[in-house]
Amino acid sequence: MAKVKAPSSSSEAKKIRPALTPEAEENQMIALATKLVKQRLIDGTATSQETTHFLKLATKKNRLEIERLEQENKLIAAKTEAIESAKRVEALYADAIEAMKRYSGHGGSQ
Repeated sequence: MAKVKAPSSSSEAKKIRPALTPEAEENQMIALATKLVKQRLIDGTATSQETTHFLKLATKKNRLEIERLEQENKLIAAKTEAIESAKRVEALYADAIEAMKRYSGHGGSQ
């Protein structure tokens, strides 16, 4: 069983403001877990899994994977923007054709 240290007077457990959303609560828990593992790494009590996790984060392969994902996100955003732009152009063409029909006297409403 893992030893649990009682908070000393110099490192009192800080009161954490309650999270307003589930996402904020998740972020708080991630921050707490990261702080705990950091302290365990400093103390030399981290598990091999914890140590390996952070070693993998430091690899060039991981940095390249993150960069690839960022580029994919940019590509998806660009494609989405292009689709939306094409829809706007299509609507403009439809409006222009309708205006030309009205101007030439072939339009139904005046």
